[in-house]
Amino acid sequence: MREVEQTGRTVEEATEKAISELGVTEDEVDIQIIDEGSRGIFGLGAKHARVRVVVKSNPSSVAEKVLSDILICMNLDIKIIDKKEENNIVRFCLSGDSLGILIGRHGRTLDSLQLLLNIIANKGNKEKKERIRIVIDGEGYRERREKTLQGLAEKMAKKAYETRKNIVLEPMLPYERRIIHTVLQDNPYVNTYSQGDEPVRRVVVSPRK
Repeated sequence: MREVEQTGRTVEEATEKAISELGVTEDEVDIQIIDEGSRGIFGLGAKHARVRVVVKSNPSSVAEKVLSDILICMNLDIKIIDKKEENNIVRFCLSGDSLGILIGRHGRTLDSLQLLLNIIANKGNKEKKERIRIVIDGEGYRERREKTLQGLAEKMAKKAYETRKNIVLEPMLPYERRIIHTVLQDNPYVNTYSQGDEPVRRVVVSPRK
């Protein structure tokens, strides 16, 4: 939590100095008046006002701080190069020489980190409308992974049709399974469904009878 104390001839002056030091806007802080100060008599005995200004905690900033701390603790050559917020979705784009380590096999490490950040950022936000969704990407990995899964879906559909056998894919995360289902939902030759329990739930591509 970022906070500073400042003094000034008035509460307003002390507050402005504190906000300027923090580099935020007044809407982003809570202001605590420690001492309202006094003008004294004929300028004698005047006492400065003192305030404590605390930057409000919000899910987006919490996620960014935790992500930065994790990257530092893991001693990875990775930086947050972009952050975009839109419709309760916060996207962090990462870049660096150690990105492959963070992504992991089929993005499993990256997805685990993303899940952790979503849990931490939304802690205490019971209302669905207040919750945010954290998405972590690394140099376009998410888009490349989606294209790979789309190609896999088409390839397995062809195999299921030609062999007339069910094709069981490797375990996937929910959003990955949705990509497979979406690609093949209008395919006239195969059906898809999921089987098994998390975290080893799989998509089955089955030829239509």
